[in-house]
Amino acid sequence: MKAIFLGTNGWYNTDTGNTTCILVQARDAHIVFDAGDGFYKLDRYIKDSKPIHLFISHIHLDHITGLHTINKFNFSQGIKIYGTKETLELILELIRPPYSIELGKLPFKVEFVEIVEGTYDFGFGLEARKLFHSVECLGYRIQADAKTVSYCTDTGICDNAAVLSKNADLSMFECALKSGQDDKAWPHLTPHAAANIAKAAGAKKMALIHFNPFLYPAMDDRITAEKEAKEIFPGAFYTRDGLEVSV
Repeated sequence: MKAIFLGTNGWYNTDTGNTTCILVQARDAHIVFDAGDGFYKLDRYIKDSKPIHLFISHIHLDHITGLHTINKFNFSQGIKIYGTKETLELILELIRPPYSIELGKLPFKVEFVEIVEGTYDFGFGLEARKLFHSVECLGYRIQADAKTVSYCTDTGICDNAAVLSKNADLSMFECALKSGQDDKAWPHLTPHAAANIAKAAGAKKMALIHFNPFLYPAMDDRITAEKEAKEIFPGAFYTRDGLEVSV
C-alpha cells in the first residue's frame, strides 16, 4: 500500500502546494480522501481499471473545489463519491451548470454513496466518525492489505480522532494551527495536539497535512512543525505535494 499526497495545503493554493487530496493505492482499489485542488493530479497515478473510491470529509470549498476538474479524466471504471447526505447534495448543487460541467455528461460513471457514522465493507474495511469542526465533518479509517490508515482533517481535539487512529500503520492529521494557537470558531490542530492524539492512539507513523498557508507560508515552517510534533511522537513527519509514502 502506498499513500500519495496530491494536495497538502488547507484553505488555498500557494507555491507550497494545492489544497487537500490524498490518494491511497491498495492492492484492489484506489482510495482518495477529499477533492481539493490537488485532485486534478489523480490521472498521473491511476493508470489501471481498479475501482476508485473518493471519500469527502466535509463541504468546505478547499476539500471539494478540485471536482470542477473531473471532466479532464476518462476513468473507464468510473468514480464512487462518498459523503453525508448534506455533503453530496451540496456537491450536486455546485458541480453543475452554470458553475461546472454536468456530472451526467461525463464520459465515465460517477456514483454517489451516502454514508453516516459507522463501519462498512467496500471490498476494504471503512469506519467513519464525526470530527470536531465548524460544520459536520467525517474522519475515516480504512483497513486493506493487512494495513490500517486513518484520515482526520479539519478537526479540533476530539476522542473520535484517536479512535479512528488506534494502532494505525499511518495516521494523517491536519496541522492548520501553529503551536500555542486555538480557534474555537473553526477548530483545528497544532503540531503538538496532533502528536498527542497519535501517541494516545498508538499509531505507528503520523503524516501532518492540511497546512494553513497563511500561517505556514514556507516549507521551513512545515519542517518546524515536524520537529515540534516529534518531541511528542517520533513517528511524525510533514508532507508536501508529490510525496509518496509506503505503508
